Amino acid sequence: MKSPVEERFSEFYEKWVWKLEEILHQLLEVSKQRSEAAKTEQELQALVSRVTSHLKEYYTVKWAAAREDVLVFFSPAWLSPLESAYLWMTGWKPSMAFRLLESLKKPNAFAMTEEQERKAEELRVRIRMEEEKVEREMERQQVAMADRKMVELVKLSSRARNGTSGVDGVDAVVEVALKGVLAGLERVMKASDCVRLKTLKGVLDVLSPMQCVDFLAANIAMQLRLRQWGKKRDMAGSILQVNQDK
Repeated sequence: MKSPVEERFSEFYEKWVWKLEEILHQLLEVSKQRSEAAKTEQELQALVSRVTSHLKEYYTVKWAAAREDVLVFFSPAWLSPLESAYLWMTGWKPSMAFRLLESLKKPNAFAMTEEQERKAEELRVRIRMEEEKVEREMERQQVAMADRKMVELVKLSSRARNGTSGVDGVDAVVEVALKGVLAGLERVMKASDCVRLKTLKGVLDVLSPMQCVDFLAANIAMQLRLRQWGKKRDMAGSILQVNQDK
C-alpha cells in the first residue's frame, strides 16, 4: 500500500512524464527540420527554456514531497525495477551527461569546437569532484548507522520491547534519532539533485541552441525508453506469473 506522499507524487510523475513525451516530440521535430524550416536562435532558446522549466518543476515538487517523506525517493514506487537499478542518489548520475555528449559527437551534425570541448572537459572534471563529495556524504550517513550511539539505541530499544525498560521513553529517543537519519538522507538527496541541475545548466551553456535541442532530445529519449522497457518487462513478468498460477 502506498503512503499519501507516494500516491501524490506517483500521480504527479505520471502527468509529468506524459508532458515529457510531448516535449520530446517537439524537440525531435525541430531537430529533423533543421535544414528545411530553420528556426532562429531566439526560437530555439525559447524552446530550450521551456524544456528546462519542465525539468526543474520535477525537482521543485520532489523537494516539497521529500520534506514529508524523503525515504520514498530512495525506493520510488512510481519507477519500474529496471529504472530504479540505474538510479544514483535518487536520480540520474550527472557523469552520464558527458557520456551522452560523446555519443552525440559521432554524427557531423553535432560537431563541437575546440573551445566547446575544452569547456565540456573542465565541467566534467568539476562535476566528477562534486559527485565524489555526495558519495562521501552518503557513505558517512551509512557508516553513522553503526556508530556507538546507534548501537546503544538498538540495545535500549530491544530491552524495552522485552519489558525491561519503559517503551514510551525509548520510542521518543528512537524518533529523535530517526529524524536525524532522515535529515541526513534529505541533505544527500538535495545535494545530488543540485549536482544534476548544475550539470544540465553547465552542458547547455557550452552548447549552441541547436546542439541543446539535440542533447535534450537524446537525454529525454533515453529516460523515456528506459521507462518503456521497464514497464514492458514488468508486464511480461506479471503475465508469466499469472500463467504459472493457473
